[in-house]
Amino acid sequence: MALLHLMKDAFAGEPVELMAATVDHGLRPESAAEASWVGEAASELGIAHEVIQWEDGPGKGNLQKQAREARYDLLCAWARRNGITTLCVAHTADDQAETLLMRMARASGVSGLSGMPARRVHKGVTLVRPLLEVTRTELRQYLLERGIEWCEDPSNSDLRYERVRARRALADLAPLGLTPTVLSRVAENMNKAREALDWYVFLAARDMAHVQAGAVVLCQRKFRTLPSETGYRLLVKAIQWVSGAPYPPRRVPMEIAVLAARGGGAATVSGCHLLTTSKQIWICREAKAVTGVTSLPGQIWDDRWKVFGGDAKGCEVRPLGREGLFDCPSWRTTGVPGTVLESSPAVWRGAELAAAPVAGMGNGWTAEPVANEEEFFASLLSH
Repeated sequence: MALLHLMKDAFAGEPVELMAATVDHGLRPESAAEASWVGEAASELGIAHEVIQWEDGPGKGNLQKQAREARYDLLCAWARRNGITTLCVAHTADDQAETLLMRMARASGVSGLSGMPARRVHKGVTLVRPLLEVTRTELRQYLLERGIEWCEDPSNSDLRYERVRARRALADLAPLGLTPTVLSRVAENMNKAREALDWYVFLAARDMAHVQAGAVVLCQRKFRTLPSETGYRLLVKAIQWVSGAPYPPRRVPMEIAVLAARGGGAATVSGCHLLTTSKQIWICREAKAVTGVTSLPGQIWDDRWKVFGGDAKGCEVRPLGREGLFDCPSWRTTGVPGTVLESSPAVWRGAELAAAPVAGMGNGWTAEPVANEEEFFASLLSH
């Protein structure tokens, strides 16, 4: 509510059209009425508002994580439909401090302790957090002084959730001087350190990395000479780029992957498989992660590939798999490990393999990566 009014004031008289959206997760009986109430408040300000329903609902596992990811996906899809390139969200210094505490509990490194970035791109939409240096207390005071009503989400007091427990811990830390403002400044300082590290990761990647068959390939000899944090961060970025995951893997499984890369082993993390050959480290899609992923020819497959060019009648794109690999007589001439090719796209006509362009069996078909090598290098400097 505070962000809604602040944005209205900030752009008063400017040639800027404001639109607002509320995601109704449907997790509480009151949520629909609350979302409708926000719409009425926006209408009074002359701001178009839309309520977005989380129709899929939660599955098993971490409810807050699922709700957060769904919220971002739904909001960004709404923004794209409406031609909106910039989306403001109302995270505060308190949210930043809670994030920092939760990541400290996971023994996060520099990136994790950088907290939430003030700006990032999610699915083609720029997310901006203009209130990261403002506390909840200050926002409530702003609303009170202007006689603006707001509603509190009761789940913000439910101790079953990690963030709520972190919020309670902040109250105990305040006498030590560890206030939301101080902790959010710590996150800002760590973000500056992250930017410096990312630059050296970028330089290292330019020296030793290339993209082949949709995989990131590193020179193992050069990788072994990198400082441990630089090598760690390079692998994290490579895994995120290959998997398309919006967030980096947790530190413990990543440390295992780094050891495997340095020691000539293999590891699986975040939907990716890491394997080593005599001279190279390959980071590719994990075969299990693409099992059951299908598309029609000409459409995007696994958010990573577009396959086109041949007779599409009765065909669909599926992963090549191990059995399909055996039907590709010249796959070894590609110079790509079989494990990498197994998770590559192939054209199937029922149970018959029609083409596997990445594995050397084109048959008139082409498999083109959606993102190229230069985009991988650019991703190393984005957050």
